[in-house]
Amino acid sequence: MSPHPSRLRLLATAATVSLLLAACGGGGSDGDGRGGAEGEPVAGGSLAMIAPGEPRGLDPAVMQNAWSANAAVGAALYGALLETDITTGEVTPSLAESWETTDHGKTFTLTLREGTTFSDGTPFDAAAVKFNWDRLKDPAVAPLHATVANMIATNEVIDATTLEVTMVSPIPQFAQGIATSGLTWIASPKALEAGTDAFNTDPVGAGPFTLVDWTPNDVMELEKNDKYFEGPDKPYLDELTIRTITDTNQRYNTLASGGADVIVESNRVTQAKLEDEGKVVERGEFSGGNYLRFNTLKPPFDDVRARQAVAAAFDYDQANQAMSQGKAQQLHTLFSEKSPFYSAKELDGYDPERAQELFDELAAEGKPVEFTFTGWGSFETTTLGENLITQLSQYDNVSVEMQDAQMADIGRVLATGDFQVVVHGVPFSGDPDPLLWVAWHSDSVSNAALSDPIIDKALDEGRLATTVEDRKAAYDRLQDQLIASRPMVFTEVPVPSLISNTNVGGLSLCCWGAPRVADLWITD
Repeated sequence: MSPHPSRLRLLATAATVSLLLAACGGGGSDGDGRGGAEGEPVAGGSLAMIAPGEPRGLDPAVMQNAWSANAAVGAALYGALLETDITTGEVTPSLAESWETTDHGKTFTLTLREGTTFSDGTPFDAAAVKFNWDRLKDPAVAPLHATVANMIATNEVIDATTLEVTMVSPIPQFAQGIATSGLTWIASPKALEAGTDAFNTDPVGAGPFTLVDWTPNDVMELEKNDKYFEGPDKPYLDELTIRTITDTNQRYNTLASGGADVIVESNRVTQAKLEDEGKVVERGEFSGGNYLRFNTLKPPFDDVRARQAVAAAFDYDQANQAMSQGKAQQLHTLFSEKSPFYSAKELDGYDPERAQELFDELAAEGKPVEFTFTGWGSFETTTLGENLITQLSQYDNVSVEMQDAQMADIGRVLATGDFQVVVHGVPFSGDPDPLLWVAWHSDSVSNAALSDPIIDKALDEGRLATTVEDRKAAYDRLQDQLIASRPMVFTEVPVPSLISNTNVGGLSLCCWGAPRVADLWITD
């Protein structure tokens, strides 16, 4: 380590770039890295987008910053303080000017752009960021991203554009936590103080669009924010509508029939069908991914043999055929081959003979493996649960029931441990920390189902090591323990995408698959 602390700027410093993980994009990109129609962007016009997730409210504290949930709405209303480039893995400031540390992540300085305002003309300043981040710690607000917010011990307003942030413990890569959570979305304190109903009617942010009207469970109408910091050029569109359709087949039919210009999609079958039909598909690819998560702290999966048995019994190739006609990408390794942390340690565990041996061994001790699978009501999770039941029915001494919870309950279910097996995932396009820590560390309030000192130590060392080699060694030990203790069965790497007609340009994804809506444009 250098004798003088390096200043970790987000704008392509060597330290930042060398530790960030690459992801790959694809599909019809033009010269500026934005996919879709070629040529110079066209100003004006209206675009109809279909998103897969409906926000339960427009307060950033209760919105989920992921492509499969509310990322499109959040990006439209609030823009982003920081964002992760899904193609390069680099974190860059957007509404922020910089995010710096001089002490390896114990303290940070957030600097905002001068002169930025909310859509109502009030200042977008350090006091507004502090107000929003403090709310994300308030249980009365029921924030979705409290785990990330609670990593901050204190934040102090120095002046209108400067916030000094002190962490509970050092997290050098905390920018990733901001970019992939609600911390990147800042709303007007004055508007939030008016109350939930008033805010849902008239949300005030600093994003590229403002709300005209919202019919929950149907459509949101937005118009260009003339006070957006990249104006007057961006956003290019005058109007944007975002309609929620949770079913992938309905999203396919809507785009194919001309009922929309763009859809946010991760279903591989839908992507392939629309690409074959001449639509433009802009993809992102993650490290990490989805998995069946065991609650290792309650029966039957507090016994490692039960976890090992189900892992050995589950053939993902069969599940892939059922869910995605074999088109999904199986999660064989935790990191993509482009990552500096990549290891060829395969996470697969399929071994049917070993599975039956373990089921029989547990039954002989009076502990047959009986459990409930919790899905989220979507086609994908329901199909996965049904296939799991089908596969395990081929074995003796194991039985499964299935129940569905609401997608909005995922935070509560994980935080309370109110499950035996649940569908979860941690995809990431940038650094693995703090996302893996939030999901798997025993000190995380989002994790009430896993307590493993070996995993904890590997995550802590992966966070704080100062070289790529030492961080990789820690994450290698993490993968060894995931294979040995089987707290989860890894399934697929999700592939978020924007799919559009050929007259749409500026297709681009960031962070957890959030569309860069300010870059979208459309021709007649």
